[in-house]
Amino acid sequence: MSDTAVSSAGSKRWYVVHAYSGMEKSVQRALQERIDRAGMQDKFGRILVPTEEVIEIRAGQKTVTERRFFPGYVLVEMDMTDETWHLVKNTAKVTGFVGGVRNRPSPISQLEVDKIMSQMQEGVEKPRPKTLFEAGELVRIKEGPFTDFNGSIDEVNYEKSRLRVSVTIFGRATPVELEFGQVEKL
Repeated sequence: MSDTAVSSAGSKRWYVVHAYSGMEKSVQRALQERIDRAGMQDKFGRILVPTEEVIEIRAGQKTVTERRFFPGYVLVEMDMTDETWHLVKNTAKVTGFVGGVRNRPSPISQLEVDKIMSQMQEGVEKPRPKTLFEAGELVRIKEGPFTDFNGSIDEVNYEKSRLRVSVTIFGRATPVELEFGQVEKL
């Protein structure tokens, strides 16, 4: 790739950058600072760490936390030139681009970008529980009157964060309504 390959404005494409896991936000900030210092704002668009919100129950309290659904990856919208490639590649905690050949990465399709954006938006509008349950799965009850009983999930209600678990008591299957936080997977 040479500097003559500098593309015109509006031809930015999305590239996937591999970063140290857990350092995605740090890489996002560092890239933005380096772009600003180099005065290359016109060659770069958005820099995203794909995340979604998840509901967690901690000490009986519902908390909403952020979960990265592509750990170790940052999406960068950019015009690919030698200069922009070097700026991204030489950023601390970046290990390189994903796809393509060594110094000529390939962009991801707009369809993939749209899918990631809609997943991020869905996560904000309707946060999902951190732990996903399925009917038929075996769980152990960890609090309440049936503590230490094992059971099979009959029904999952994500809107109310509740489960119906079939527990065998005195040789009979008994349905028990429980909150997500009251059980753990076996």
